[in-house]
Amino acid sequence: MVIFNHKPVYLDYQATTPLDQRVLAVMLPYFNECFGNAASRNHLYGWSAAAAIDFARSQIATAIGAEPPNIIFTSGATEANNLAIKGIAEAHLSRGRHLITAQTEHRSILEPCRYLEQLGFDITYLSVQEDGLLSMDQLEAAIRPDTILVSVMVANNEIGVIQPIATIAKICRQRQIIFHTDAAQGIGKIPFNVQDYPVDLLSITGHKVYGPKGIGALYIHPTVRLAPQIVGGGQERGLRAGTLPTPQIVGLGKAIELSVQEQVMESQRLLTLRDDLWCQLQQISDIHLNGSICQRLPDNLNVSFAGVSTNELLHNLQGIVALAAGSACSSGQASHVLKALGRSANLASLRFSLGKFTTAADIDRVAGAVQQAVQKLRG
Repeated sequence: MVIFNHKPVYLDYQATTPLDQRVLAVMLPYFNECFGNAASRNHLYGWSAAAAIDFARSQIATAIGAEPPNIIFTSGATEANNLAIKGIAEAHLSRGRHLITAQTEHRSILEPCRYLEQLGFDITYLSVQEDGLLSMDQLEAAIRPDTILVSVMVANNEIGVIQPIATIAKICRQRQIIFHTDAAQGIGKIPFNVQDYPVDLLSITGHKVYGPKGIGALYIHPTVRLAPQIVGGGQERGLRAGTLPTPQIVGLGKAIELSVQEQVMESQRLLTLRDDLWCQLQQISDIHLNGSICQRLPDNLNVSFAGVSTNELLHNLQGIVALAAGSACSSGQASHVLKALGRSANLASLRFSLGKFTTAADIDRVAGAVQQAVQKLRG
């Protein structure tokens, strides 16, 4: 174990979050006391695990306005996205082979789409406007008679831009096209449920909302047919085989419940801190905001600086602040999201993502450190 005497300020909450102690508390009994397999239907140990999983399923369903049977557990949002995209493609071959997504989607959307292209599917990758938002006219123009799926994330994991999901869902419903959204970054940060936003498929994960890693879920509208991607023991209505990890599922349920309960107050607190950070950073010349400032998650700020490189800037901030240039899944690669926005690769870009342990003092410390680093590198 590596121990740091002076920990840097953590502003990489969109990469992952620490486990909430309240979540850990409900998980612990299911590691050693109630350790049964939920598929063991003939004794108390199995019944106990099954009951805990049913309760977690209900917690998640309540949080998004769904019914418990329509929640399928996965290993995370990446698996949920793969199940949604590949599962729809395989189950609806007779209807068509055309899918629509955005150029700024997470790689767990883009890579399954590229995989399907190799199998003969046609994928339309919609461009975004300068503020990162999709044009609804462009979306409607891209729809074809053989379009079977549209997949657009709730909120972007790099620039925090919130897409008009309700409008997209309405367009898809009118055209009888299945609509999937990756809500990993949106759940617990903005109000969202499947009644107000009538999506057909919705992906979530635990470690973005102070829950455990390695667990997620996919909401599936009862009218939607999917082809399973992992087969075996028939768990999860035959859509995702494998022994269910009871501790992680219990933790996911509690984390989602808490994040939704505390969303209003925490989002306002983070918005205040985020706006303060942006105000202080604007004292630096030649700085550019990436993405809409209005249609944006309250915990996200993504900015670019002229005259310095990303690697140099991150190096000068080491030991002071822990943050990233973009998605953790794309570390070391040029950001496809910023490229889609038209940002030059010569600009240094940083993603500041705040969380429940971020303080006003942290903001002041980070803003000052960035100002000094940029001034030093430009000098």
